[in-house]
Amino acid sequence: MEQLGLSHGLQLGDALIAATGLEHQLTLLTANTKHFSAVDGLQLERFEPGEPSR
Repeated sequence: MEQLGLSHGLQLGDALIAATGLEHQLTLLTANTKHFSAVDGLQLERFEPGEPSR
């Protein structure tokens, strides 16, 4: 959080979500990639709110 809080807006809730994804080797589905893109090893998949799901 110290490294990414100011530069990417990572807050406590985001850090817990990222840690859970890393621990369980899950892909994080998010519309807010800015907060999570700098977390090393975290797999991200971006979605746009309002788009139909696949």
